[in-house]
Amino acid sequence: MDIRDKIAVVTGAGSGIGRALAERLAREGARAVVCADMNGDTAEATARSLGDAGSAAVLDVSDEAAVNALIADTERTQGGIDLLVSNAGYELPSGLELPTPEWERMMRVHAFSHLAAARAALPGMIGRGGGYLLSTASAAGLLTQMESAAYSVSKHAAVALAEWIAINYHDDGIRVSVLCPQAVRTNISPNFPAADDGSHPALLDGVLEPDEVADACIEAIREERFLVLPHPEVATYFQRKANDYDRWLRGMRRLKERLAAR
Repeated sequence: MDIRDKIAVVTGAGSGIGRALAERLAREGARAVVCADMNGDTAEATARSLGDAGSAAVLDVSDEAAVNALIADTERTQGGIDLLVSNAGYELPSGLELPTPEWERMMRVHAFSHLAAARAALPGMIGRGGGYLLSTASAAGLLTQMESAAYSVSKHAAVALAEWIAINYHDDGIRVSVLCPQAVRTNISPNFPAADDGSHPALLDGVLEPDEVADACIEAIREERFLVLPHPEVATYFQRKANDYDRWLRGMRRLKERLAAR
């Protein structure tokens, strides 16, 4: 996809990867970029940084009715959406003991929000001949997140949904990319105390800046490539997992032991 003169919606645009993507889309010549975030002030700040192309909206992505309203309002005021970036998310250390309502919230934000966005945007995109969905998952969606069961499961669901849409809507002109980074310098990292001492496993291959991740996303959109892997090591780990699942599980258990000993 050529981003010039396109209309885009970016959720989670108030900070981190979402803000970097919104800014990069504007620099690439997008005609309009709707910056949606739960925090209206940060959404407004991002929109202002884009100049005339930017506008802001307050959005809780776990509220399907609100997602529907944003898509409908954008199509009414800006025009048909060409690119929908479903990016909002959060991290929370957890195991099986995490209360079910927290599991459900994680699923709503990381999986059902992508479902709601696709349901709302795809009919218009298909009617206009096509469009693009970019969803933010995580390397945890291909591998795992040892510190958070709910995060890992919800990100796996996000990857699976993107994959299903990419298969079933390709002939309708819909293109799909799913972003699966490891550690990125955003405001969700402090939720993991281990991040401060380097023992968080996602930090082992380095911490990227949001701008670097945005660059990788733009390149993938241009090439219409499904997997966006800003940390190239993830592709190797994913291949090892697929080639010998039991060996990979043994390796992850050893890694967990080494990190715990630090």
